Amino acid sequence: MLYTGKGDKGTTKVLDSKERFSKGSDMAEALGSLDELNSFIGLCKFKAQQEQSGEVSFSKEREKVYEILHEAQENLFIIQAQVAGADKKISKIKVNKVEEIIKAIEKEIPPIKGFSIAGGTELSALLDIARTIARRTERRVVIVKELGLRKLPGHTLPYLNRLSSLLFALARLANHRAGVKEITPSYK
Repeated sequence: MLYTGKGDKGTTKVLDSKERFSKGSDMAEALGSLDELNSFIGLCKFKAQQEQSGEVSFSKEREKVYEILHEAQENLFIIQAQVAGADKKISKIKVNKVEEIIKAIEKEIPPIKGFSIAGGTELSALLDIARTIARRTERRVVIVKELGLRKLPGHTLPYLNRLSSLLFALARLANHRAGVKEITPSYK
């Protein structure tokens, strides 16, 4: 069944919990942001696959860009379950892998010279939007932790922080591989 009607009065629940909470609560905001980010990364993954955006070589591995994005989605499901109260954790290995991918991308693209205006290619623009959603999601999850609603052990917050950096690196990589130069703001 795709609906129950139980949330018609503005409340929801997570997992097998019997306790309902407001859809306007900080918990609902964090869970909704995680869901939104995961869905938007799905759009980026589709575009990366459609464009055949290539691979990234790191350590002794090679992964296609859409595979990197798919793994991020899998990890977001772990975080969403953790925020909802499940006994799930993001490992340091997952954070390290994201860092390795970012370092590999940094070797391929020119160094940053300042802020750049989002856009260039469609994939790059989509990845930039995903990056901003990731930053907002991170802020929402931090609030849940700060309010004591969840402890969030493991490497959840570092992973979310690196994820936005990964999305930024992938956006820059998409432009670089398409031969699109980054445009810095003129501040005029």
